Amino acid sequence: MLHPDYRHTRYVLHWGYNLTNAGGNKLCWITYPRQWLEAKANGARAVVIDPRLHGVGPHTDDWLPVRPGSDLALALALCHEVISQGAIDVEYLTRYTNAPFLVGENGRFVRAEGKELVWDTATGAAAPFDQPGVRPALEGSFVVGGARVRPAFQVLKEHLSRYSAEWAADICGVPATAIRRLAADLVENARIGATTVVDGVAVPYRPVAIHTYHMAQQELGFQTVRAMLILMMLLGAVGAVGGQQIDFTWTIHANFAKWDTIQVKDPPYNVWLESSKYFPLNSNNSAVVAMVLQDPQRWGVETLPEVMIVHMTNPVLAFGSQKDIIDGFKRIPFIAVIDAWLSKTADLLADVVLPAATLEKYEGPSSAGDLYLDAVAVRLPIMEPLGESRGEIDIYLDLCEKLGLLFGTDGYLARINQALNLKDAYRLPLDRRPAVRDIFDRWARSQGLDEGIAYFERNGVWVKGKVPPTSRYGYVTSPPFGGVRHRLYGESLLRLREEMRAKGADEVFWRDYTPLPEWRPPTMERSPAQYDLYLVTFKLIEFKQARGTQLPLVAELAPRQRLWMNPATAQARGIREGDEVWVESHNAVTGETKRIKVRVTLTQAIRPDTVGLPHHYGETARHPWTVGQGAAAAELLFTGPGYVANTADQSFHTKVRVFKA
Repeated sequence: MLHPDYRHTRYVLHWGYNLTNAGGNKLCWITYPRQWLEAKANGARAVVIDPRLHGVGPHTDDWLPVRPGSDLALALALCHEVISQGAIDVEYLTRYTNAPFLVGENGRFVRAEGKELVWDTATGAAAPFDQPGVRPALEGSFVVGGARVRPAFQVLKEHLSRYSAEWAADICGVPATAIRRLAADLVENARIGATTVVDGVAVPYRPVAIHTYHMAQQELGFQTVRAMLILMMLLGAVGAVGGQQIDFTWTIHANFAKWDTIQVKDPPYNVWLESSKYFPLNSNNSAVVAMVLQDPQRWGVETLPEVMIVHMTNPVLAFGSQKDIIDGFKRIPFIAVIDAWLSKTADLLADVVLPAATLEKYEGPSSAGDLYLDAVAVRLPIMEPLGESRGEIDIYLDLCEKLGLLFGTDGYLARINQALNLKDAYRLPLDRRPAVRDIFDRWARSQGLDEGIAYFERNGVWVKGKVPPTSRYGYVTSPPFGGVRHRLYGESLLRLREEMRAKGADEVFWRDYTPLPEWRPPTMERSPAQYDLYLVTFKLIEFKQARGTQLPLVAELAPRQRLWMNPATAQARGIREGDEVWVESHNAVTGETKRIKVRVTLTQAIRPDTVGLPHHYGETARHPWTVGQGAAAAELLFTGPGYVANTADQSFHTKVRVFKA
């Protein structure tokens, strides 16, 4: 999840991100659109990189309609063009990344006594990277211990030499002149070397950034996001004023250190293949779980779940291949669904449905601030729950009490104390069940609010104050960037690749575990020529993910599924606005095909070689509020090798053919 420092940015790439219709970090669907409008009024510019032009269209300066699945190629070309212009932030790369670390011919860092070495230009010799007074080289080729070595940046530079704007143009369907212009605009607006003062603190000023969310959900998505970050690293924009942000404060994620210690294990594996030779870097993807459940022996899994709780989500519509989700989850003996309505998942798979309250419950605490203001909110019940519905905390208190998991030093109450970081005076007793309001009252008092939960009942939101620049910008945290070096070069990925190969994993699993992002054509390109269109999926602002179509007033705004199609594409097929068509997808690995019938809507806001389907539709047909809404996009998707990224992320791309019904 990458987002800009909108208050200070000058140039933003909205890369696969629908600013006016989408979600993302924290409450960004509320704060980001407003922040962007304010930034634009102050002279900021934005470019949309997306196969379709969505609601942000009137609020952007340019649109690069990139071919689906080619984002990695574009990102690599932009990196190449930025380096070609000689416009890199040498100080950031040298001081705060592993760019100067020496890399041997085997792709591994060169070390002495466990310390990574750099080439010290002051002494003309290799030295530990943290040796006082060392002046590391970023470029060149040297000899250490009789072997040729190069700084990681030099390796990157040579690696990118094949990824020019001209090379990317044919792959991405974007003119080379547009790619070079975009790179030049990034360099010009990055203002490398500049500083500014924010709230009395001097901070490097690099007002360029990428806003993206869910871009990892394509076959090459993991390396695509890496390449985007490398682009921002070259410009020194990561953690700078106006530059690239990842969260609302600069913190080191718990997974950062784990990357260097992950081990590829032998089977048996768990059902989501954690630390397996297939997906050692693992997103715990439900589509992969469904795949494993259908053939556990194939994946080295011996122990399968006997119970699953599906909590306020709708996997049958939202998690990729609908057929695999249904066929896989049917093998779980008992499924309970906690939801506010009878979703398609609940209707098809649930043994028990526990009705959840919506606005009639306590929930939180959650961030209510943005990058600049620290605020906390607690959802408060506006009335008693309707019918048999309950707030989820009550539901889990009931379940844990019945299961004997509520009390004691390792019970649910103890976990609540830990999760809410309750101080000793306010910790929940471990021998009696609390009222839900009491849990939140104790948390509020533990936070220093003498009124407890009454403060929120009176004020709604607790505004704690400004987020200081020393918490917001990585350059000026103490120590800078939390004391870690950013990984321009991913040595740990190479190590994992070698371990996966040694344990016999097929190439499809380890091929993208490369220390630098490498382009290859996506698997879907191997589909036969008649599958000549790319299918992309997206969200509609009218709905909340795959759950809102059962709200009748909301459904009136977007009552039925429609296939987005370019008029030129439709004309070539004899298709008109509102015609019913068949959309047939093809699995380039297995040859399987899937088909749905849907009506067409024509728009110039999508590439001629691309069609689009929103999620949300395809709910329970017999539900009176969803009758006639149409098929789900997930009915056309595939999972498995070739359609799942190397981190187990589900791809939402496939090739299709479209013809009149």
